[in-house]
Amino acid sequence: MDLHGFLHLRKKMSAHRKNLFVLTCEGIPAIVVLQLLGGPFLTGFLLYLGARPEQIGIAIAIPTLANVLQIPMAFLMQKLENRRLILLMGGGLHRLLWTSTGLIPFVLPRDGWIPAFFVLYGSAFAANAVGAMAWTSLVGDMVPLRVRGRYLGFRNMVLWAVGSAAIFVGGLLLDRMPDGAGFQAIFAICGVCSILNIVAFWFYPNPRLEKSKFGNGWGMLLSPFRDKMFLRAMVFLSVWLFVQGVIVPLFPYIMLDLLKINYQWVSIFTMVQTISMMISYYFWGILNAKYASRTLLLWVLPLIAASCILWAGLAALPPIPVLLAVFALLGIGTGGYNQMVFNFTISDTPKSERPMYIAVFSAMTGVAACLGPFAGGYLYEWMSGLPEWMAIYGISTAIGLLLATLSITVAPFVFKVGRYVETLRSGNAGK
Repeated sequence: MDLHGFLHLRKKMSAHRKNLFVLTCEGIPAIVVLQLLGGPFLTGFLLYLGARPEQIGIAIAIPTLANVLQIPMAFLMQKLENRRLILLMGGGLHRLLWTSTGLIPFVLPRDGWIPAFFVLYGSAFAANAVGAMAWTSLVGDMVPLRVRGRYLGFRNMVLWAVGSAAIFVGGLLLDRMPDGAGFQAIFAICGVCSILNIVAFWFYPNPRLEKSKFGNGWGMLLSPFRDKMFLRAMVFLSVWLFVQGVIVPLFPYIMLDLLKINYQWVSIFTMVQTISMMISYYFWGILNAKYASRTLLLWVLPLIAASCILWAGLAALPPIPVLLAVFALLGIGTGGYNQMVFNFTISDTPKSERPMYIAVFSAMTGVAACLGPFAGGYLYEWMSGLPEWMAIYGISTAIGLLLATLSITVAPFVFKVGRYVETLRSGNAGK
């Protein structure tokens, strides 16, 4: 290699390192906002505002339902091309609107709290769907394929370490600052992190978007549906997310409202889940460098099912040790699922059609994941007259058994790994 070639290679490697550094740093304030305003803290804030179980289910469902907007965004992105600007506008609005829900108790009468929350919260995640479309597409270009599995494992481990600390702090604030003062502190922290997150978006690169070979018509929309392996996986994961969504997002509601566990313990359980997820990301990243994402999904799905089945332990054991085991296993399973599905959508899809693949996958799985919590919220409302054990651990155990059956009997036929390996060897995957 001559001097010119060496300098060009070194410059290219330096650009990749800078991109990975920016991607990691940007995620730190983002994970703080996600952890302090989502999960059990979202449930707690909604209970503080006076929400009913079905309203909590609707709120949990909104983020995934909003992903349907990614389909028109995939078309629009073919014309706008400036993905960094799309990310800045969509991601920035998401952070600011979600954080502004903390102002509701101060500026509106009580009977307007819940409607105002849904307006701001829904608008925030509509904006997020737009920004996420650009972000996922950019990450596919920013992270070289040869290091993608390991890097994403490292990045997720770092971010969720920060997230676990945020959860612990949030739990302390809510327990030690009564009468809503804890939520005031949480939203103030998230306001600062939102600004930092928006500033970080400016440092993203803005590479040229590779246009779809189908132009901007029906061929582009239908391309993911013509890919039989992708379609089969997408349909199965949509069914999986619906079934899982009936119960898993409502775990905080069961703990806070039915088991009467305080915020400190709930934050500890969530932190256990986050730490388990954080550690698992590193090992999932190593495994993903050796095995296809489809193979690893076959390992991940039974772990999520087992975390639901473990709720049956509440029939004979104290809740604390049982829930510690539940959330540790859920963290490992969720970490693997998130990483494998993300890598699947940016690595196992054709580069020129990737925005539409991502959009269709997000929309289809998003609708399914939305209907799950929606159905779960109404299910718990309907069960109010039944024996308490049904609501506390009966439904969780039944859902876990159904998920276990799907993961053992259906998933191996859906993720036909042998065909995927042949595709990799022929050099057609991930381009």
